[in-house]
Amino acid sequence: MELNEGYKQTEVGLLPKDWDVVAIKDIASRNKKWSFTGGPFGSNLKSTDYTNSGIRIIQLQNIGDGKFLDDYAIYTSIEKANELLSCNIYPGDLILSKMGDPVARACLVPNIHSRYLMCSDGIRLAIDGTEASFFYYNFINSPSFRKQAEEVSTGSTRKRIGLTQLKKLLLPKPSLAEQTAIAKALSDADAWIQSLTQLIAKKRQIKQGALHNLLSPKDNWFEIKLKDVAILKARIGWQGLTTSEYLSNGNYYLVTGTEFKDGYIDWANCYYVDEERYKQDKSIQLQQEDVLVTKDGTIGKVAYINALDKPATLNSGVFVIRPKKEAFEPLFFYYILCSKYFSTFLNQLTAGSTINHLYQKDFVDFSFKSPPSLEEQKSIAFVLSDMDNEISGLERKLKKAKQIKQGMMQNLLTGRIRLI
Repeated sequence: MELNEGYKQTEVGLLPKDWDVVAIKDIASRNKKWSFTGGPFGSNLKSTDYTNSGIRIIQLQNIGDGKFLDDYAIYTSIEKANELLSCNIYPGDLILSKMGDPVARACLVPNIHSRYLMCSDGIRLAIDGTEASFFYYNFINSPSFRKQAEEVSTGSTRKRIGLTQLKKLLLPKPSLAEQTAIAKALSDADAWIQSLTQLIAKKRQIKQGALHNLLSPKDNWFEIKLKDVAILKARIGWQGLTTSEYLSNGNYYLVTGTEFKDGYIDWANCYYVDEERYKQDKSIQLQQEDVLVTKDGTIGKVAYINALDKPATLNSGVFVIRPKKEAFEPLFFYYILCSKYFSTFLNQLTAGSTINHLYQKDFVDFSFKSPPSLEEQKSIAFVLSDMDNEISGLERKLKKAKQIKQGMMQNLLTGRIRLI
C-alpha cells in the first residue's frame, strides 16, 4: 500500500511521521504511586466490607463505555480503604474494566468524592496532565485500541484482560501541544453532547408534569370503561404464526412489541411476514392512529401508529385498540395509557402474582376519566404530541452529535486531520 506523504505505517495503523507509538504502561504517571495498578484480590474486599457510607467503591457497573455511570453506589469504611491504599483511585484518573462488555472500556473518575476504592476488576491508570488524560481516555475507547484489547483477552462467553496483557497494548503519542488541541476539540464535542442530554432530560421532566396536569380529571370529565368504547383485537392462537416464519425483509411488517421505542414503532427493526400471513386477519392489519399494547412478556408497553410506509400486522403478543364510532380520540387514549392511571391498573392486576400476560377479559375492565368532547381530547393530545415531537427532534440532534464525535475521534486520534 502506498503511504501518504508525511505518514508512516505503525503497529496501530497509519500515523503522522512525527507521532510516536508507546505501550500504555509508558504513559502512566511517574510522579504518582500506583499509577497503573489493578484492584484488590477478591479475598481482600468482600461483600461483608460494604457499608452505607465512607469511601465509595467503583464497581464494574459504574464503568461505562466512555462515561461514569453514577446510578449504583456502594461504600466501604475509611479503615478498609486505607488498608487497600494501593487500590485507591482519584478524580481525573482513568479506570479501565478487566471484564467485558466491552473489555478494557474506560471512563474518567468524576469529582464527586475526593477518593475512591476500585473493585477487583478495575484498573487504575493515572496520567500526568488533564489534556493528556483526556486524549488517552478517548483513544482507549476507540475501535483501534478495543481491537487490540480483544485480541489478547481470554474467555469465550465474557472477555477478560489482565493487567500484564493490558500493559503491553500500544497507543499513538503526538506532541503534548497536539494532544492538548485534540483533547480540547473532543472535550467541546462532549460538552455539546452533554448539554443536549441534559436538555432532553429537562424536557422529559416537563412533559411528565404536563402529562400529570393535563390528564388530571376536571369537574365535567366522565368515566369511560374500555369495553364500552373500544374494539380490541390480537392475532389468535389457532393461526399458529411461529418465529420460523419471521422474515428479515419483505413488504409486510410484523409488529411483535420488541420494536416499541419511546411510544412509537421502530420500523427499521421490524420483522416481516409473507402476504398470506398479512392477509390472514383483516382485524389486525394496522392503520394510522391505532394504539398498541403488549400483552405478553413485558406487559403494558404502549405504542401509537403515527405513520405507515408499508402494510403491517401483529404477532400474538400485541393488542390493537380502536375506538367504536369515534368514542374517543386515539392519541388522547394513547397518553392515558402512558400515564399513572394505566400503570396503577396494571400494578393492581399483577399484585402478588407472577403474571406475565395481559388477558383481554381483564384489560377491557380498564376505566379512565375523559373530557366530554373529542375536541378537548384532541387539544390535550396535541399539546403532549408537540412536546414529544420537540424531544424527538432533540434526540435526532443528539444522535447526530454523537456521530460527529465518532468521526472526530477516528480522524483526530489517528492524525488524519491535524489541528496544529
